[in-house]
Amino acid sequence: MANTAFSPTNSVTTTSAANFIPEIWSDEIVAAFKKNLVLANLVKRMSFKGKKGDTVNIPSPARGTANAKVATDAVTLIAESDTNIQVLINKHFEYSRLIEDIVEVQALTSLRAFYTEDAGYALARRMDTDLVQLGRYFNGATVGTNDYATSNSSTKAYIGSDGTTAYNSTSSNAAALTDAAIRRTIQRLDDNDVPMDGRFFLIPPSSRNTLMGLARYTEQAFVGNGDAIRNGEIGQLYGMAVFSSSNADSGAGNSGNDRICLMGHRDAMVLVEQLGIRSQTQYKQEYLGTLFTADTIYGVKALRTSATSSAADASAAFALAVPA
Repeated sequence: MANTAFSPTNSVTTTSAANFIPEIWSDEIVAAFKKNLVLANLVKRMSFKGKKGDTVNIPSPARGTANAKVATDAVTLIAESDTNIQVLINKHFEYSRLIEDIVEVQALTSLRAFYTEDAGYALARRMDTDLVQLGRYFNGATVGTNDYATSNSSTKAYIGSDGTTAYNSTSSNAAALTDAAIRRTIQRLDDNDVPMDGRFFLIPPSSRNTLMGLARYTEQAFVGNGDAIRNGEIGQLYGMAVFSSSNADSGAGNSGNDRICLMGHRDAMVLVEQLGIRSQTQYKQEYLGTLFTADTIYGVKALRTSATSSAADASAAFALAVPA
C-alpha cells in the first residue's frame, strides 16, 4: 500500500526534469509523415516489414466469364489464366541533418520540431511523387521521354479541356481542367468496369484553383458538406473523392511546366513498405555534433494499366494534362 502520509513537495518529477529527458523523434516524424501523405493513403498498400528479399510477387488472375448452361450438357470449364506482377523494393530515401553542439546548446527547441516536421514532409512528398509518376504507365504507355504523349493511335493521356484530345508532350498542348474532361474520364473508368468504391481524383493546386472558381463545385450538393474544401481533400465530385496535392507530377511536356491530374482506383497501383519511417541519432565526436537521420524503404508498381476495356486488367487510372 502506498504511503500517502509522505508527500514531498520538492520531489524530482518528469515535469521538473523535462530538460534531462530526451525527446523521442520517431513519433514526431511518423506523425508528420502521415499528415503529409496524400496518394499513398488512397492506393493499395502492402506490408513487407521484417521480411527479406527485394521483390514481391503479386498474382494477377484474369476474370472469368459466365457461360450459358445447355440442357443435358456438361458445364463449361474456364481455363486458368493469370500473370505475375513483380514489385521491386528498390527505393531507399533518407533525410539527414548534422546538428553541431553549439547549435544544440544555443538553439530553441523549435529547431528540432522543424527538423522532425521537415523530415516527415520530405519523405512523404518523395513517396507520393513516385506514386503519381506511375500515371505514366497507364493506358498502355511505354515509359520514356514522352510518357504522357500520344504514340500513333495509342493515347497515353488527354488534355484537361475536353478529356478526349490526346496530350502531346512535345507541343505541350495541356489545357485547364473542365467539367467535360472530368465526366469523360469518369466514363472511361466506367467503361473499364472499375468499381465506384475506392476511386479518387488527384489534382495539382492549379486545377484546384480552377475548380474553386466554378460555382457548381463549391455548392453543397457537389462537395458534400459546407467545409469540404480543406487540407487537400476538396470533397466529392460525382460521388468520387477529390484531393489536391502539390506532389501531382510536374515537369511534363516540352516546356517542363505541364502538370498531371490522375483519376483512378485504389487497385490501380500498389505501395509495398519494407521499412517504415525510421529515425536514428548518433553522436559524431569528430564533428562535435549529433547526426540525425530519418529513412524509409519501399517499392511502388502500377497494377491495372491496359489500354483496352476488354482486357482482364483494363486500365484503372487515367491522366489529364493541365498547365502549371
